[in-house]
Amino acid sequence: MITKEMGIIEVVEKYPAAAGVFAAFGMGCLGCAAAHFETIEQGANAHGMDIPSLIEALNKVVVQA
Repeated sequence: MITKEMGIIEVVEKYPAAAGVFAAFGMGCLGCAAAHFETIEQGANAHGMDIPSLIEALNKVVVQA
């Protein structure tokens, strides 16, 4: 299960399909330096995202993986 406390790159490395979810929510800069040390919550806040909706969508990808 993915939580907002998990690292962005940690999630993408474990669940590659998560990259599409991040992009769909407006976080297309997974290659930027910040993505390597930010949590999902930090990155989502920086991009003005709805964190509960993002986490829900990410966990749907995990279930399908």
